[in-house]
Amino acid sequence: MKVLVVGELNPDLILHGYESFPALGKEVLVNDSSLVLGSASAICACALATLGDDVAFFGKVGCDSWGDFCLQFMQSKGVDTSRIIRDPALKTGITVSITGPADRALVTHLGAIAALTVDDVPHSIFEGFEHLHVSTYFMQQALRPGCARLFERASHAGLTCSLDPGCDPSGNWDGGILETLRHVDVFLPNEVELFGITGLSDPEAALRRLVNSHTLTIAKLGAAGCMALDGGRLVNVPAMPVEPLDTTGAGDSFDAGFLHLWLRKKPLEDALSFGTTYGALSTLGLGGTGHQMSYEQAEAAWLRYLREADLT
Repeated sequence: MKVLVVGELNPDLILHGYESFPALGKEVLVNDSSLVLGSASAICACALATLGDDVAFFGKVGCDSWGDFCLQFMQSKGVDTSRIIRDPALKTGITVSITGPADRALVTHLGAIAALTVDDVPHSIFEGFEHLHVSTYFMQQALRPGCARLFERASHAGLTCSLDPGCDPSGNWDGGILETLRHVDVFLPNEVELFGITGLSDPEAALRRLVNSHTLTIAKLGAAGCMALDGGRLVNVPAMPVEPLDTTGAGDSFDAGFLHLWLRKKPLEDALSFGTTYGALSTLGLGGTGHQMSYEQAEAAWLRYLREADLT
C-alpha cells in the first residue's frame, strides 16, 4: 500500500521511570532518558513502513540539528522524506515526555509543527498514493483550518483518509472537527479525546454521537482494547495484556496496525484486533518507535495471543 502521511515532525526527549511527578518549584529524579523520534504523525509513518507499506511523509522542520535527527531517523525506517520542507526561519519543535509504566505526561514546544498550512501541500502530491493519514489535528494550528479541504482534495484524487485527533491543549475540543469528519473514512480518537469531542464519558454513547454517513470511528481504550460501530452493531475487541515499559506512541502504532489490515480490506474485527496488538507490543520499548515490529513478527505474536486467549 502507498500511504501519504501529512503532519507534524519533532523529536521526543523521554524521561523514563519517575517515582513521583514533579510539582512547581520541586525537582524529581527519573531512571533513564533518551532522545527519540516523536510526533504522532511520524511515529505512525514509521510503523506503517516497518509493517511493509510504502510510506512518504510531508511536513515542515527547521534547518537545525533536531530536524536533521528526525529526517535521518525516518529514512532509516524506510520512510520517504523527500517531500519534507526545510525552513531556515523555523525551529523544529520538541516534546518532553515524562513517562512510566502506567501513563505519561507531555510538554511540547510546537515550533515548526504550528507552521504547516494546507496551501503548503501541492495538489500533485496525491498522485500514486492510495491513502492519506493525518495526526495531531488540534496542535497543527495552521493546518487545522484547512484540514477538511485537504481531505476533500485527497478524496477527489481517489485516496481514502484517516485522522487521529490527538490531544487539544486548549481544552476546547472543537476547531471544526465534526465538519472535517465528513471527509474522513477512519477516525481514531482515544478515550480522552472521544470524551473531549463529544462530552460523553461512555465510549459507546460517544461513538453513536459521532455517527455520520461516511466515517468509521474507532475508540482506542488502552488496556481495555478498542470499540467501533459496524453498521450500528457494536464491535468490542480486547487488548493483548502486556506489562508496558513506555506507553508513548502506543495509539499511533495502533493506527498503523489497524490501517495496515483495513487498507487490505480485511474483516473489521481482524483489523481492530491486530491494531490493539500492535499498539500493545509497541509499549515494550522506550519511545514511540522503540519496539515497532515487522508484520511477520507482529502477526506471530498476534496469532499466538489469539490462540492462548481462545479468541480464534
